[in-house]
Amino acid sequence: MATKIYTKTGDKGQTSLIGGTRLPKHHIRIEAYGTVDELNSYLGIVRDLCTDKETIAQLIEVQDRLFTIGSHLAADPVKNKMELPKVIEDDVKALENAIDKINAIVPEMKFFVLPGGHILISHTHVARCVCRRAERAVLRLAENEQVEEIIYKFLNRLSDYLFMLTRLFNHQLNIEEVRWLPRNK
Repeated sequence: MATKIYTKTGDKGQTSLIGGTRLPKHHIRIEAYGTVDELNSYLGIVRDLCTDKETIAQLIEVQDRLFTIGSHLAADPVKNKMELPKVIEDDVKALENAIDKINAIVPEMKFFVLPGGHILISHTHVARCVCRRAERAVLRLAENEQVEEIIYKFLNRLSDYLFMLTRLFNHQLNIEEVRWLPRNK
C-alpha cells in the first residue's frame, strides 16, 4: 500500500520543522520557507515557458538552490540533526556571472519599464516580486532567529537575475520594453 500524503497532524494549525519542533502555520519561519516554495513554483512556470536551453539549465540550478534554502528554513536551528545541503558563495557568483552575461547582450537601461509584453516576461516579473517577498520574510525571520547570511544574499542576487532575465526575454522575443513615463501632475 502506498504511503498517504496526508498525516492530519496539521489540522489544528500547526506544522513540524525538521528536528521535530511544532510551530503555528502562521509563524514567520513557515511564511519564509512557504514563500521560497512559491517562488520555486513560479520559476517552474518560467522554465516551462522558456525555450532557451542555457536559461532552462540555469533555472533548474536555481530551483535546486531554492529547495536547499527551503530545507534550511524548515529546520529547527537547534534541534535539527540532519545534514542539509549547502548554499555557497559560488552559487551567488553564478547568478552574478549570469547577470553580467545578460547585461552584455541587452541594451543599456536608461528608464524604468512596466512589467509585461509577453506571458513569459510577465511570469518572470511575478517571480521577481515573489523573490523580493521571500527575501523580506527571511530577513524578518533573521531579526529574531539564526539564518545564514548566504540565504538572503542569494535571494537578493536572484531578484536581480530575474529582473535581468525579463530584459533578456524582451530582447530574445524582440518585444519593446514599455517605458514608465511618470505624470508631472
